Amino acid sequence: MTVSLFIHATRDAAVAETVAPSSPVIHPKLVLTTTILASSLAFVDGSVVNVGLPAIQASLGGQADTLQWIINAYLLPVSALLLLGGAAGDRFGRKLLLICGIAIFALASALCAIAVTPAWLLSARAAQGVGAAILLPNSLAILGEAFTGEQRGRAIGTWAAMGAVVGAVGPVLGGWLIDTVGWRAIFVLNLPLAISAIVLAWIFVPDKQSEAKYPALDAFGGILATVGLGALTWGLTIGAGGAGWTSGAIIALVIGGALILAFVRFEDVRGKSAMMPLALFGSRSFIGLTLLTFFLYGALGGLLVLLPYALITAGHYSATAAGAALLPFPVVIALASPFVGGLAGRIGPRLPLIIGSLLVAAGFVLMVRIDSSGSYWSVVLPGVLVMAIGMAGAAAPLTTAVLGSVDSAHTGSASGFNSAVSRTGGLVATALLGAVLAARGQELLLEVHTAAIAGALIAIAASASAFALVR
Repeated sequence: MTVSLFIHATRDAAVAETVAPSSPVIHPKLVLTTTILASSLAFVDGSVVNVGLPAIQASLGGQADTLQWIINAYLLPVSALLLLGGAAGDRFGRKLLLICGIAIFALASALCAIAVTPAWLLSARAAQGVGAAILLPNSLAILGEAFTGEQRGRAIGTWAAMGAVVGAVGPVLGGWLIDTVGWRAIFVLNLPLAISAIVLAWIFVPDKQSEAKYPALDAFGGILATVGLGALTWGLTIGAGGAGWTSGAIIALVIGGALILAFVRFEDVRGKSAMMPLALFGSRSFIGLTLLTFFLYGALGGLLVLLPYALITAGHYSATAAGAALLPFPVVIALASPFVGGLAGRIGPRLPLIIGSLLVAAGFVLMVRIDSSGSYWSVVLPGVLVMAIGMAGAAAPLTTAVLGSVDSAHTGSASGFNSAVSRTGGLVATALLGAVLAARGQELLLEVHTAAIAGALIAIAASASAFALVR
């Protein structure tokens, strides 16, 4: 998850640089520090929880669906409420919403650390997701306001670079904490970060109230999206797990689908004040980019859950080693993204999106070679490197393509919706991993190979979306 969140954050930072208003503040460097600390909460938490799944299961018990919901209970509110969190900051003040989001996240982290049952942990994880949906968009908006001109670009570059550092260090640090202290320490780690961010935000972030009149928050749309996605996720989790496609799974999917259709209809009625303006879908390229994002980030989200789990459970890696196995991913993306972004600026984003997605598919194919005794350097690393190069090729041009696919009045909405779609892809992919997470021994490896082939096909579908629809 950290790698995925880092890519989203880098893309969203580019949007902030493009569309944020200029309004310098008194202590811009301390504001930058505040936004880095606040965003790091989501980055660190996302990385270490994936690595900690086997240890959490050993401590609290639970079946494969419990492991899936440890991830998805967090992703669900982030996916559904991200746009609403940003709109609330515009309306009620970004400083207030940032502090509230951090406080919710911190309290939920403390509850995760003392959880004694799976249900307790899942409830606290959902609360973390709500906090992240509030703090992430407002953190980035505050950063865009604090700097102007060239300084803004430099500040956003620093912010993104720190995201890369967290993306690289987070899994290793989390794995070490799990091996030496226990899985509860990965949630306690959030508390000093949160307290520091709240103190800095309270003192140094200006309390700006916009004089613009905003429409009423689309709260009902947020409820429809959250419950609808939740029902769909529940149905997929049951159907893809050990219970199979029972009547309960089918009913959950039908209810979820009906609620999503109701959400779309409600957004149509709200028009320009909707959290998801349907005018976005008047662009053929935007539709293609939405499909590409859903497929590509769905495949990536499944990998980032599955690979550490398989390495620990079937490959007998320590949590530290499993976290380090993903270390090349954010490093390669951070190093390659500037070059690919410049290339996309010269030749356009379509070709890098097509080729990058195909390289991700090739990386998944290489993952079929994973077994219980193979060397990391010859078996795991090649797939990770190829996939990282492919993601760098696709992620960097994606922001440019999204911004260019709609008119200037919808760039903010388009970027926010695309970011929410990327997280929804990870949500759905995790829901479909039930059979894999329930397997053990050689059966687990066979399921991993099957999932790798599925990931390759999904990445190819992402490439085909860019080829057919992106202009």
